Amino acid sequence: MLGLLGRKIGMTQVFDEGGIQTVVTVVEAGPIYVTQIKTKDRDGYNALQVAFGEEKKQRLNKPELGHFEKAGVQAKKRVVEFLVDDPEKYTLGQEIKADFFKVGQCIDVTGTSKGKGTAGIIKRHNEARGPVSHGSKFHRTPGSRGASSTPARVAKGQRGPGRMGYEKVTVQNLEIVRVDADRDLILVKGAVPGPRKGFISMKPSVKVSK
Repeated sequence: MLGLLGRKIGMTQVFDEGGIQTVVTVVEAGPIYVTQIKTKDRDGYNALQVAFGEEKKQRLNKPELGHFEKAGVQAKKRVVEFLVDDPEKYTLGQEIKADFFKVGQCIDVTGTSKGKGTAGIIKRHNEARGPVSHGSKFHRTPGSRGASSTPARVAKGQRGPGRMGYEKVTVQNLEIVRVDADRDLILVKGAVPGPRKGFISMKPSVKVSK
């Protein structure tokens, strides 16, 4: 299912005619350019390869530059594939802008969450801390997670301290509040994963809640 690539700009709020406040995320959505058309007969599946974001030519190698030149597209920073039913409807080098989405449409947004480094079990898994009364020496450390003499080890899958964040996250059924095709902007209700200036991909929702 074809979607758009974009960059998270930040969050703000908008008001409708009745004065109802809505918190939104501003996303630079496209334009994206078709850099390769894959068909089931030639490649084994139907898909479109699209590119987004300006990039300096000196940061790409010769095969990458040749790939963009063949498609008639300037050097881009991000290249992603979207599965489509009928790739013949698209042409190489075709531009797809923010008006690909419509106001009121629900989309699924995928991005990389903020990295928070190594975190303990309280911050990472929202576990309770130990007692703070006089004499207690157990505060923010993990409690006993092992069994007795059998099997005498910690079972796999137990929650513990470790790296937190910097993971691929998908948020489903986010409603599009506004679309500004002239400035390549869309306003999405709610929050999307990732930091400001982070790259995200958007496509029509698979599970429509409305």
